[in-house]
Amino acid sequence: MSQLAEFIQDKRQAKPILSMTHVVYGYPTRQQSLAWISRLLSEGVDFVEVQFPFSDPVADGPSIVAACHKALEQDLNVEDFLTDMGVLTRDFPNSRIVLMSYLNPMYRYGLDKLAKRAAEINMPGLIIPDLPIELSADYITACEANHIDPIWLVTPVTPKTRLEMLASKASGFLYCVARSGVTGHSNHEGKGSTNSVDDYLAQIKAHANAPIGVGFGLRERRQIEALIGKADIAILGSALLDAYNQGGEEAGLKLLRSLFPTQ
Repeated sequence: MSQLAEFIQDKRQAKPILSMTHVVYGYPTRQQSLAWISRLLSEGVDFVEVQFPFSDPVADGPSIVAACHKALEQDLNVEDFLTDMGVLTRDFPNSRIVLMSYLNPMYRYGLDKLAKRAAEINMPGLIIPDLPIELSADYITACEANHIDPIWLVTPVTPKTRLEMLASKASGFLYCVARSGVTGHSNHEGKGSTNSVDDYLAQIKAHANAPIGVGFGLRERRQIEALIGKADIAILGSALLDAYNQGGEEAGLKLLRSLFPTQ
C-alpha cells in the first residue's frame, strides 16, 4: 500500500468520507489562490487538488476554464508552483495536496523532474487526465522511483475491460468521474441515476485495490451522503469555485461546511 493510500485509510477511521477541494493556482491571482488554499487547509479539508492552469483544459467545464484563462494572464511557471506547494505541505502536515494539470505544461517541465520534485515537497499524487496509461511507461517509472502515485481517471462510459484494468492498476486512489461530460453542473439527476452510479462504483470496487474518490457534479449534501460506504473521497470542484466567485472565501467555506458538516 502506498503512503497516499495509507493516509486515506488512516483518515477514514475517523470519517465516513473524506473531502477533496479543487483550486486553480493563480486564480484570481497567485497570492489570492495561495491564501484560499491555506484557508481550506486550515478548515481541515483532507485533500486539496491544485490545478496548474492550461489554456485548453479539456476535462473542465466553463467555471474552471474561465479560471484557468484568467490565471494564465499572469506569468506562472511550474517551478514556482511547486515551491509554493512545498510551503503549504510543510505548514499543513495533516492534509495532502495533489497536483492536477494537463500533459502539455507537465511534459515541458519534464515528467521525471516533476515526480522528483513532488517527492521533495511531500506532494504524494499527480493527476494528468489527458495522459493515457498506455503511453505512460516512462511517467509511471518516474513516479514509482520517487514513491509518487499517478492517479488515473475512469468514467461511466469507460469500457468495462479498460475500467477493470485501470481499477486494478490504481494506487493512491482512483479518481471516479461520477458522470459523462466535463466538470460543473450535474446532469445525472434524473430517475434511476443513483442506482446507475451505485452499479458503476460497485463494478470499480470489485477490481480496485486502491481507495476511490468521486467527483464531477457534486453540489449537494445528499449527493455526498449517497457516496458514504461506496467511496472514500468526495471531490468538490466547480461548485466551490462558483461559490468563491459569488462571495469570496466566506461563501466558499459556507458551502464546504454545509456539504461536510463534520469536517
